[in-house]
Amino acid sequence: MNNIRNFAIIAHIDHGKSTLADRLIEECNGLKGREMTNQVLDSMDIERERGITIKAQTVRLNYTANDGNRYCLNLMDTPGHVDFSYEVSRSLAACEGSLLVVDSGHGVKAQTLANVHKAIDNNHEIIVVLNKVDLPAADPEKVKLQIEEVLGVDASESILISAKTGLGIRDVLEAIVTKLPAPHGDINAPLQAILVDSWYDHYLGVVILVRVKNGVLKKGMKIVMMSNNAAYQVDNIGVFTPKKVITSELSVGEIGFITASMKEVEAYKVGDTITEEKRPCSEALPGFKEVHPVVFCSIFPNKIDDFKYLRKALEKLHLNDASFTFEAEASDALGYGFRCGFLGMLHLEVIQERLEREFDLDLTATAPSVIYKVTTQSGEVLNIHNPSNMPDLMKIEIVEEPWIAATIMVPDQYLGEVLSLCKERRGKQEDLSYVDNMTIALLKYKLPLSEIIFDFYDKLKSISKGYASLDWEISNYQKSQIDKLSFLVNGTSVDALACIVHKSKAEKRGREICARLKDLIPRQQYKIVIQAVVGSKIIARETINSYRKDVTAKLYGGDVTRRMKLLEKQKKGKKRLHSVGDVNIPHNAFIQALKIGD
Repeated sequence: MNNIRNFAIIAHIDHGKSTLADRLIEECNGLKGREMTNQVLDSMDIERERGITIKAQTVRLNYTANDGNRYCLNLMDTPGHVDFSYEVSRSLAACEGSLLVVDSGHGVKAQTLANVHKAIDNNHEIIVVLNKVDLPAADPEKVKLQIEEVLGVDASESILISAKTGLGIRDVLEAIVTKLPAPHGDINAPLQAILVDSWYDHYLGVVILVRVKNGVLKKGMKIVMMSNNAAYQVDNIGVFTPKKVITSELSVGEIGFITASMKEVEAYKVGDTITEEKRPCSEALPGFKEVHPVVFCSIFPNKIDDFKYLRKALEKLHLNDASFTFEAEASDALGYGFRCGFLGMLHLEVIQERLEREFDLDLTATAPSVIYKVTTQSGEVLNIHNPSNMPDLMKIEIVEEPWIAATIMVPDQYLGEVLSLCKERRGKQEDLSYVDNMTIALLKYKLPLSEIIFDFYDKLKSISKGYASLDWEISNYQKSQIDKLSFLVNGTSVDALACIVHKSKAEKRGREICARLKDLIPRQQYKIVIQAVVGSKIIARETINSYRKDVTAKLYGGDVTRRMKLLEKQKKGKKRLHSVGDVNIPHNAFIQALKIGD
């Protein structure tokens, strides 16, 4: 156990975590040269295409140090984006140390700050690694001062590397074995292991990743999940090198995977404690901090028959990603589907794309919303994330919306535009300080979550030429003036278009969506009226004019009353059509109408 090192690689987006993991695998001969690819641990196509890490990945490496001792290194490569911070916190809980990677050209960013705080909360030993020192823009000495000033971490012994060229990789490995602590535990104690991650394999069924805290986990052992007492027999035990390698046991301090003929998705959860049925441990491990979705949207299959396949697909993805939730719902316009909860807009996009790619589903998603706390006149408190569940305006006493605590780091020359953006989104400034010789502003803001989930991050990057960085976490709920914005098409309410908006934005949003629907709904033989409604008040209206046939074209003179009779007959026909006609709104119209901005 003294020769085991468990560590995570943490950093801001694009600072080189996955590339450093590649070089460490190469240096330890985890894969042969012909088997290596860029970002070898990013196994999903969507990760490679977007250039981001979505799932934390584990790999065991064998390293012979300069002192001649052979070490077992368990590396966990973590995501950098704020939407996947749950993956980071789980990985840190399974390790004793962290490699903090900082781009020596760009320096400390908002997510660097957030990840360091997570590592400190887990009592990690932190090794600072300055990456990309081979680039012309690199300034390691300046970044060292910035790390000490902003993060409060000693950077005097920082390791200078280039993960792309392999410079300094051996120094990183030596620092891991000399500076990071070995895991603690008792090999003779009853088995006590924590479930770190799980996923579905078409051949093996459910595979779970575990970290053994005490005792030994052996093949054939009868294990019990302590949260629900579900018992299983271990079929296979293995580790990733990064290829799957089957072993006979996992000892104290080790990280690996097991399969145990698990079929039911509800039977186990991430953070659960696993123990032996014959000799159980006395108490469960604390597990992980429970995560709560903050962004909700409804997902519907475009083919009715795909509903049951969508349910199975969501169950399999939930097994792999415990941070999103789903529950069945029905819509008059879109049929049967699921209301899903996510940690952010990128998380939503990734799950939707995985459903379409991995399970070949054709889907429609409604406008994202957040959870509002609604207190009714009778004193009942409701959590509302679906506009269709919003009580009648007359029954509402108070509506509260979620606010976030945001940390924004931005170069001084873009500060004015960033402050304007935050003010436009109803933000309240908490603090403004400067770091790095007054060239970088560190902003602390309170913002309504509903104002940042759509396009705030994109706007922030745009106005700062890509230099600003953002990190946020849910702060509290505050009283607010919130309206339910509904849409009527020829007097019939369209529930899929309803949304919850702030009173100050209701009219503008209503006009935008009505104008888009006018362009998206095909013309009919009768007039179509589109209205945006708040309560009983119509705040916006658009009209799609009907096709008009010239019924008087065949007339060639004669009495004017003949002409009037034909026009009157046409008018009555259109009136009858209007009363019985059903307006068919195309599926893509819902998506296009609810897009924010162009």
